[in-house]
Amino acid sequence: MDRFRQAGRVGLACALLAATGLASGAERRTYANPIDIDYRYNFEQESRGISYRTGADPVVVRHGDAYYLFQTLADGYWRSTNLVDWTFIEPSRWPFDSMVAPAVISDGDRLIVMRSLFSPGAVLVSRDPAKGRFDFLTRMLPELPNAVAPGRDVGLPGWRNGDPQPDRIPPGPWDPAFFKDDDGRWYLYWGSSDTFPLYGIELDMSKGMRYVGTPRALLALDPDHHGWERFGQDHRGAFFPDGTPVGNYMEGAWMTKVGGRYYLQYGAPGTEHNAYATGTYVGDSPLGPFEYAPYNPVGYKPGGFVQGAGHGSTFQDAHGNWWNTGTPWLGRNWTFERRIAMFPAAFSADGQMSVSTRFGDFPHYVPEGPNADPEALFTGWMLLSYRKRATASGTRDGFAAANVTDENPRTLWVAGKTEAGQTLAVDLGAVKTVRAVQVNFGDYASGRFGDADDIYTEFTLEHSLDGRRWQPLAATPVPRRDRPNAYIELPAPVRTRHVRYVHGHVGAAHLAISDLRVFGNADGRVPATPQHVTARRDTDPRNAFVHWRPVKGAVGYNVRWGIAPDRLNSTYQVFADQRTQLELRALSKGVDYHVAVEAFDENGVSTLSPAAAIR
Repeated sequence: MDRFRQAGRVGLACALLAATGLASGAERRTYANPIDIDYRYNFEQESRGISYRTGADPVVVRHGDAYYLFQTLADGYWRSTNLVDWTFIEPSRWPFDSMVAPAVISDGDRLIVMRSLFSPGAVLVSRDPAKGRFDFLTRMLPELPNAVAPGRDVGLPGWRNGDPQPDRIPPGPWDPAFFKDDDGRWYLYWGSSDTFPLYGIELDMSKGMRYVGTPRALLALDPDHHGWERFGQDHRGAFFPDGTPVGNYMEGAWMTKVGGRYYLQYGAPGTEHNAYATGTYVGDSPLGPFEYAPYNPVGYKPGGFVQGAGHGSTFQDAHGNWWNTGTPWLGRNWTFERRIAMFPAAFSADGQMSVSTRFGDFPHYVPEGPNADPEALFTGWMLLSYRKRATASGTRDGFAAANVTDENPRTLWVAGKTEAGQTLAVDLGAVKTVRAVQVNFGDYASGRFGDADDIYTEFTLEHSLDGRRWQPLAATPVPRRDRPNAYIELPAPVRTRHVRYVHGHVGAAHLAISDLRVFGNADGRVPATPQHVTARRDTDPRNAFVHWRPVKGAVGYNVRWGIAPDRLNSTYQVFADQRTQLELRALSKGVDYHVAVEAFDENGVSTLSPAAAIR
């Protein structure tokens, strides 16, 4: 029996206890973003030889006693009963060229699925999605009223908020989203463009699916007033090779009704950068008019390991708790290489929507009952591996082991060999309490462009107090599957200093790991509260400059801001070795803000500094 199999027996039992929640101390299950599903290899760039796994535009709906997750270009979908363990389902019917940004809804009896379209196509329906059984709701939709033919939208005038309703619209519906109101009436929303708005139309679902009336333009971006709607890394813009500025994109419509009000959500300003976010307009009827929410963006995560939170869905779990999904950006192999994240959300008594991305890529609990405070789901397990010394059994092409502790998913360690037994170890610097490990794999010349039986992930984790004598810690559980972002919660805390990955199998041509992230707690005191927090609004009021004094021993800081001292709902995470200042470029003109800063290290989180007005 080789070392991998021998270690795997003990470690596998440990991992299985963690996966089932049967061990003591595992009363509540945890997860970490990016969520741990078997992301599929993309086929679109096969002719260029560009191979990568990806996930984007997630829709989660609750149907019966389960949750169903749909995404772009997956050739199927996932099912879960607990929001932690997801099983991929291959449907009986699916388009040959797959689906992009599908609309999905459950009406209690049926699950209805519609892919993004530029011309009439099919809509699928299932009464047994757990077994993948789909039929056609309609084989061919009617023509979208007022839509020009594909390719004929060049020259169509754009639309801005307040303009008259257009009599011609671009082909679609692309990036669609269903909504069924309390009165039984159905609606469809869509749009994905740097020129055109989001649209909405009523539907007749009595016989297949038909449009009622003509589409209405509902809302458009206004980056001149809303700083967060500006394209580019940290909203700094970007340019095409010919020097033309890249436009600001709006897409990913989603409708949620809470307290009699309609929240029309959208993704902006583009999925290709860290600042991809979710915003909302609010109205009193499903087709508007809608008013911009001054607390936008509602879902925003430009800093940390997971970057980006736009284009997703908002749903309630079995206990009535709100969640919001999004599309973090990866972009190492291809512009649209992405992952999926899930964040706790809430609607306050006065109607403010919020999405908690604070520590949004650290472990979080999944609640087993109603939970009023999304931030209470943060486990308090801190990152123990940041910038720690890493060693490996070998490297390839200069992709050093040190890259696995830099919290950057676009840098990799590539093993010298791909055979079982390769190792990657992280020295935590001292004995600490370890509670979970996340192994994030990358793609380096992977050579895969679709599903196959040999695409699965297998490894064990070992730990040591001295770096010489190793003991089993955990292993990938059965049944085996691909796990590009493998998250393993230990069934009980372990006191140790060294954590080692021992390779078993990946389906790619090379073993590549972007980050080996270790979570738990050190034994010291939490850091001091940041002092002298100041904030100055720029001459361009869409921007502000936030400064604070460094805190000794801090690993990083959360800059938290919002429209009131008790509504600091947005977070930008900054690591302490980067800076103690932040140019915040996500503000809206005419809105007053407050900001505060908290420090974190391996022991925990400081108290929040007093909120300062951004003046």
